[in-house]
Amino acid sequence: MKRVLPQERCLVAAVALGLDAGLGDPKNRWHPVAWMGSAIAKWKPFAPQGEHARFGFGAMVSLVGAGIVYVFVSTLEWAASLLPRPIDMFIQGYLLKLVLAARGLRLAAEEIEEALAQGDLDEARRLVSWHLVSRETRSLTESEVCAAAVESVAENTSDGVIAPLYYYLIGGLGAAWAYRFSNTVDSMWGYRNDEYEWLGKFPAHWDDVLNLLPARLTAGCLTVGGWLIGKDVGKGAWVWQRDHGVTSSPNAGHPMSMMAGLLEVELEKKEHYCLGEGSKPATREDIHDSVRIMQGAVWTLLGLAGLATLMMKILGKKRE
Repeated sequence: MKRVLPQERCLVAAVALGLDAGLGDPKNRWHPVAWMGSAIAKWKPFAPQGEHARFGFGAMVSLVGAGIVYVFVSTLEWAASLLPRPIDMFIQGYLLKLVLAARGLRLAAEEIEEALAQGDLDEARRLVSWHLVSRETRSLTESEVCAAAVESVAENTSDGVIAPLYYYLIGGLGAAWAYRFSNTVDSMWGYRNDEYEWLGKFPAHWDDVLNLLPARLTAGCLTVGGWLIGKDVGKGAWVWQRDHGVTSSPNAGHPMSMMAGLLEVELEKKEHYCLGEGSKPATREDIHDSVRIMQGAVWTLLGLAGLATLMMKILGKKRE
């Protein structure tokens, strides 16, 4: 197996982002992430009764499933490495692109923004529920729809873009896909209700562990993304420091509070949290700016990875 150099992973990541921007996602019936979701759903009827048994079943699905995905995708990565370098890197880029959601996030935000621009609040409510959030949206005001879209862009910048890129850069395609599998189990089972309380407990906590570093890295990258479009980085950092712990998730508050501070808006989920409290209500222009900040954050991560690679190369030469 040919050794994959760190600088090549940076290039593969850039290829993946380019393919994501240009091609988008295949339909669900052809999308491997959708296949993983279908497989997880098929395991659910076999979940046993009893709190401890359901907890163990959820843990088994999360860990064994992620292990199977890791081995399978790593094998594909190895097979691709036997091909000429340009073909190998294209295949790796496409496989990585399949676990990235940058284009999907941008398009979802743009659809909501367009519906609001046309004065169709009901359609904007439907779109934000369909694409981005699981909460009830039929009674949301326009500013609440905008806030829901902005906070979802921020949170999914971490879960759907930065985290899989992070795991690819440190562990290859197998690690990126294993992360996506674990995140998918959490998104399907990680609910606090009678049906999923114990079945989804391990997947939810395991996803929290996997996102500890990526969520904080995302907040830092969003800072640079905000700076690139002229936002007040000091305000962003202040709101991040103040509000990152007000969400029930140990991770989601980091990118969301940073985005709230950069945009100087209030992001509230009633009876749950309020980020950037006291700031102005969110508008559709803030949805547009959140996407620009997300894009800047993603390329910031690649720039940091490239810089780290260069420094490692320089230090390696000095040691020789």
